[in-house]
Amino acid sequence: MARAGVGRPRRLLVQVFVSASVITAVLSLDATVVLLTPVVFATAARLGARPKPHVYACTHLSNTASLLLPVSNLTNLLAFAASGLSFTRFAELMVLPWLVAIGVEYVVFRRFFAADLDAGAQAAPSGEPPELPLFALVVVACTLAGFVVTSALGVNPAWAAAAGALVLAARALAQRRTTSSALVLASAIPFLAFVPALGIVVRAVVDNGLDDALGHLIPDGSSLPALLAVAVLAAVLANVINNLPAVLVLLPLTTQLGPGAVPAVLLGMNIGPNLTYAGSLATLLWRRIVREHDTEVELAEFTRLGLYTVPAALACSVVALWAALHLTGT
Repeated sequence: MARAGVGRPRRLLVQVFVSASVITAVLSLDATVVLLTPVVFATAARLGARPKPHVYACTHLSNTASLLLPVSNLTNLLAFAASGLSFTRFAELMVLPWLVAIGVEYVVFRRFFAADLDAGAQAAPSGEPPELPLFALVVVACTLAGFVVTSALGVNPAWAAAAGALVLAARALAQRRTTSSALVLASAIPFLAFVPALGIVVRAVVDNGLDDALGHLIPDGSSLPALLAVAVLAAVLANVINNLPAVLVLLPLTTQLGPGAVPAVLLGMNIGPNLTYAGSLATLLWRRIVREHDTEVELAEFTRLGLYTVPAALACSVVALWAALHLTGT
């Protein structure tokens, strides 16, 4: 990215968009926040470019670009389990909304950060490019293929993910690049406990009246207005209570409403969190990483950018979903 972006911040922004979109889709939104954001800071510093548009792209695309695959986002996994869709069918329905939403984000970013992108990036990177991590890339590719195969065989995709993780962990242990205790810490056991605990709390709230209240707001069918209403409701709920508990609330109410209802929920859950800090855990984590790089995120600017991107991306992606349903004969 640094070599191709010398003197051309707009080209750098394109590359960040492509990299963030692919990393989010393949390795999940948290990988984009934790791994790519520091790289983008370093790349902008090497070029003398203003980091803001590229760093903001990391958080926006960690949410928006997580639409494509069931493994791109925990909300996707929860919806995937409840939707009855195969892995490939899920991707088939979401690829067009995914591309449209990313395209809308890029157009808005080009205009919103025009002054930063016009400032230039003059420094040339030095040194040889790093060696390609071929083994890791092959394992990731095999793991993705495993998701498709296990889904076709009716096996939980978690087994494919576990196999890929075990191969990478075993190699890192054999090469003494990590330790057993580090691997245990990396498995995030407290977070694993947090997810079912959150599900229990949400289930209690749903059973005590929230489902009835939301049930009156959710339209039936897969018409374009119905899909748009479901997506907007999901986006609002994600910003009020965070997208993870929000998807647990809406899934039981939408799984029987037609083939487009659950994907519409995910559009709202994954695009909507770009409006506020509290919309997703990834955004909160991104804010902490940005502060570690001595950069402050202004709430007014973050919200203003969200107001420009979220409604436009949500509306256009819902239209794309509606078109995908008709193109596939659903």
